Amino acid sequence: MIYKFFLSSIFVFFSFNSTEKEIKSPLSTSNKISSIIAAKSNFDANIEMVYKALNPNNFELPKQETFAEALKGFYLLKEKGLIKKDILTLVDFSLSSNAKRLWVIDLKTNVVLFQSLVAHGRNTGEEFATRFSNAASSFKSSLGFYATGEIYNGKHGLSLKLDGLEKGVNDHARERAVVVHGADYVSDSFIRGNKRLGRSQGCPAIPVELASEIISAIKDKSCLYIYHPSIDREKESKLIS
Repeated sequence: MIYKFFLSSIFVFFSFNSTEKEIKSPLSTSNKISSIIAAKSNFDANIEMVYKALNPNNFELPKQETFAEALKGFYLLKEKGLIKKDILTLVDFSLSSNAKRLWVIDLKTNVVLFQSLVAHGRNTGEEFATRFSNAASSFKSSLGFYATGEIYNGKHGLSLKLDGLEKGVNDHARERAVVVHGADYVSDSFIRGNKRLGRSQGCPAIPVELASEIISAIKDKSCLYIYHPSIDREKESKLIS
């Protein structure tokens, strides 16, 4: 969804001053393309450096390609002022719901703070997430980038509101009440009894025992990214300005 946008904006994130001048100057088409490719190459190298520098903190790391997609979005959102904190929450819905497929990463210290189970919506799939929606009452998860909002106490106890940042993809999250909350069906014991994790009404629900810590760590304008390989990276950016 945002892949092409990164190619034209990529020099912003790491202050590639010489590359920026080349892109903005009246070069031939081939030279412009070469400049963009060079910037992308440098950007990808920086992402790889960040990934290799991560301290797993006794957790497993997310897949590098998934982390790369999340980090690209993080830098863009930070540049646009849509997120404020150096905390990245990555949810990988390509994985089984029986796996710990949520990571909270402190990008200031490069430390993985949490790795956790996380539920998808009841109409998104059984063990695996396969169907997604932005519509009210769909009981499906929505993919893409979010900014975390404020904490409140709801029917699931301590909960965290989310603002979807991709038009037509997840921008109805707040009105749908898609939030981060704890749930007793997000547990190893539920998996043992049902052969899969429990499912939500579309919320990225997490274990009750981790809810308070995770919510406190990621509240107030941090980046949350829900990944699935069905995301089309060749489309123009749909990020809200």
